[in-house]
Amino acid sequence: MENKIIINVGRQFGSGGKLVALELGKMLGIHVYDNELITKAAETSGFSPDVFRKKDEKRNMFPVSSFFATQTFGAPKNFLNGENLFQIQSSVIRDIAEKESAVIVGRCADYILRDMDCAIDIFITAPEEIRIKTVMERMNLTREKAVDLIAKTDRKRETYYNYYTFGNWGVASNYDLCIDSSILGTEGTAEYIIDFARRSGRLQKEGR
Repeated sequence: MENKIIINVGRQFGSGGKLVALELGKMLGIHVYDNELITKAAETSGFSPDVFRKKDEKRNMFPVSSFFATQTFGAPKNFLNGENLFQIQSSVIRDIAEKESAVIVGRCADYILRDMDCAIDIFITAPEEIRIKTVMERMNLTREKAVDLIAKTDRKRETYYNYYTFGNWGVASNYDLCIDSSILGTEGTAEYIIDFARRSGRLQKEGR
């Protein structure tokens, strides 16, 4: 594909990173992969999507027999560990990146695609108070519960990322661009990222 671009979006919980990713996809006319990756990974591996949803950006082990999409595989007694699932999802991410331009949300995509010149790595953040307010409103939670959920979700993402990449989640040096989405808003942040991608030479000024 001429001038293919992959935008990998890391994000703090409550920062609006998913909304920015969706806006990027809309503006560029390319697919955004988040939960869709779970379905694609399941289709590739033959497992039910449930195993990937339960594992999503976590480190766990699951009994294989509990998650097969069909019964044709029998009932093996061994376990499918996090590394196996990570490898399956990594293969799906690489397959997507090789075939099309896309926005990929989380799941260590920046690390998995680190050798691709067309990839640009973004991290979306926002001040803590704004994230707390966003989560309270979006999920109808008390402040205490919102604070707890933000801490737990970010810790889960950090643990997952650091374990599989040997890097540091959310550290500026790991990304091409870190941006506070609260300053420009969802649309403005997406426009800024696109302008950055064009100035970097990864995106042509017209089309994608």
